[in-house]
Amino acid sequence: MTRIQTREVSQRTVSALADAGIHPLLARLYAGRGIRNKGELDTSLRAMLPPDALTGTREAAQLLADAIEAGARMVIVADYDCDGATACAVGVRALRAFGADVHYLVPDRVTLGYGLTPAMVEIAARLEPDVLITVDNGIASVEGVAAARAHGMATVITDHHLPGETLPEADVIVNPNQPGCDFPSKALAGVGVMFYTMLALRAELRERGAFQGSKEPNLADLLDLVALGTVADVVKLDHNNRILVSQGLQRMRAGRMQPGVRALFAIASRDPSRASAFDMGFALGPRLNAAGRLSDMSLGIECLITDDPGRAMNMAQELDRLNRERRSIEAGMQEEALLRLEGFDAGNNASIALFEPDWHQGVVGIVAGRIKERLHRPTIAFARSSDGELKGSGRSIPGLHLRDALDLVTKREPDLIVRFGGHAMAAGLTINESALDRFRDVFEEVVSGLVDPADLQRRIETDGALESGYMSLESARMLDQEIWGQGFPAPVFDDVFRVERQRLLKDKHLKLELSRGGTRYDAIQFNHADGAPGDIRAAFKLAINEYNGVSSVQLMLEHFEAA
Repeated sequence: MTRIQTREVSQRTVSALADAGIHPLLARLYAGRGIRNKGELDTSLRAMLPPDALTGTREAAQLLADAIEAGARMVIVADYDCDGATACAVGVRALRAFGADVHYLVPDRVTLGYGLTPAMVEIAARLEPDVLITVDNGIASVEGVAAARAHGMATVITDHHLPGETLPEADVIVNPNQPGCDFPSKALAGVGVMFYTMLALRAELRERGAFQGSKEPNLADLLDLVALGTVADVVKLDHNNRILVSQGLQRMRAGRMQPGVRALFAIASRDPSRASAFDMGFALGPRLNAAGRLSDMSLGIECLITDDPGRAMNMAQELDRLNRERRSIEAGMQEEALLRLEGFDAGNNASIALFEPDWHQGVVGIVAGRIKERLHRPTIAFARSSDGELKGSGRSIPGLHLRDALDLVTKREPDLIVRFGGHAMAAGLTINESALDRFRDVFEEVVSGLVDPADLQRRIETDGALESGYMSLESARMLDQEIWGQGFPAPVFDDVFRVERQRLLKDKHLKLELSRGGTRYDAIQFNHADGAPGDIRAAFKLAINEYNGVSSVQLMLEHFEAA
């Protein structure tokens, strides 16, 4: 069952924001998302947290500047998702602009798995690097860093994942979540951490006079990549992350972006002059992720680092093809999962753990997310790996920190999980196939003990009713230009409507004509085939429908119930 819940808002804060010149509708929305003053809405670069506030950036800058001066070879070890790809691209582009000899590697998801493993170090050793730099991984790579040190390589870890009990003995670690780091923005994505590291390196090189007689590289030109990776990784959009995303979107809208980013916009049929966070999360990000899920993320990284528009377009077309293949595989896996769950009463379970022998490792995370959305339970989907192991990808619900839950599983049953890592809302793990049933039982026991029963009921938090004067194209366009995402959710409104007409589109989307106060509105609920009663209370987003060159307001229904 889904419950519509109106977000609490301080009218005093709304008035203060409006008095400061904020549009009244935005003032109400911002207040509901914790904004207290106009300064928290400053998305200029001058409002960004300084690089030297992030522990390790100064030391990393000195090590990398020494390496550049010595002509040392650097190798970046990336991750195979969009955050890892954009972080790698930021590193490659910045370091090459600084005159570094830099190469990159990205592990194969199936054969090598995640992070700087000893096997990955052996592959990197073939390039004879002096310095290994990780992006979006490495904080848990204790054995990998030890292997790199045995090869005589210096190691710089740039990561944002939560650390385990033991840190790797790297030369430098840059991670806002490492012990002792007081950086206020703990939500930096991997690409944000790498961008900050490159800002610190540029400052170090500037102090050494490296740019005398030459133009200093403008790292702000990389903010399109930072915005893309930040949104796609679904990290919390705190003030600092909103600055990074806003600055990136401003550059995209002005036509200033990498050829690969421009090609991804084109192949996704999205207009960069109207770029939004939605484009990053649902159009560009999935196409990059498809390479890491089904093929080799080197394709995505090459797309982002090439300066040749034609080559970028060719690679974007291949990424689009892989994304279509990914969607086809995902649809089949999701159908299998739902068949398995037919008749399943989620009310009796606090968690779900699924496995099918023919599931694809690269897509289980998406399937877990789809099932989690449908049943509102922490969900882990497993695929068969090699050597009798299963690799799982989990998605959680508000109220359960998934990585902490897996950590508690290991404390209760130390031999149950081979390895794990992740965040509050998403995590990955490996178990022995023979331990699946035991894992299900222990995971269910742990989740049941951690979640409040109320957290297992899906809630749609709304911003209340939307006044008739704001049910307009002007308002929809204004909302489209704002930065919404994880921790700073897009506006959802709710109200009571009369259903005047309804019909099914393609046998799965409910198209409606609604009325309220004598005004009629077009509305649609995707992937919902059940008809609506005569009067409904609906939770909806204000959207723009464009058809035959004509724009009109459309309500995108999230949920409805009988009024």
